[in-house]
Amino acid sequence: MTLPENQKPNAPLVLTLEMEKSAQDWAQSMRERHFPKERNIVPAHVTLFHALPSDTADIICAYFTRPRPTPSIRIDAPFLLGRGVAYRIASPEMQQIRAELAALIPAERRTPQDRKSWHPHLTIQNKVSPQQARELLKDLSREYKACQTYAVALRLWRYLDGPWELLSRLPFTITK
Repeated sequence: MTLPENQKPNAPLVLTLEMEKSAQDWAQSMRERHFPKERNIVPAHVTLFHALPSDTADIICAYFTRPRPTPSIRIDAPFLLGRGVAYRIASPEMQQIRAELAALIPAERRTPQDRKSWHPHLTIQNKVSPQQARELLKDLSREYKACQTYAVALRLWRYLDGPWELLSRLPFTITK
């Protein structure tokens, strides 16, 4: 894979999950509604890896050279991040995919955060006061209902000290 030219070709890579359109649109609208506007510089996402070495792009893309079924995903109850709120994401299939990708990249090449056990979540609010976060959690918990959806792709991004640059969209190719 040839990566686009950029001022930071060795910047870390971020790997995220893209949900089907209605779920992705809902996530984006929730993020736009609740995330501080000045800090909301990346789209709604579920992060698989936060900071992979830039030279692992080929490994990640090669993983998608064979057909992959679309993983089912359940958006579970919101929870408190301390200074924000996120929804838990449940998906045994995504857990398996994340574990397979982790096995392809030696642990010593991953950051401590990316070596930890993966607890997928969708952050819709962050960097607010603990009180604001508690109030939002209370509101969201009142109207919460689990939502079943599915993943359509993984997105590989280059981290640019704040904003991200999309390098590749890696679609799941077998629909259920």
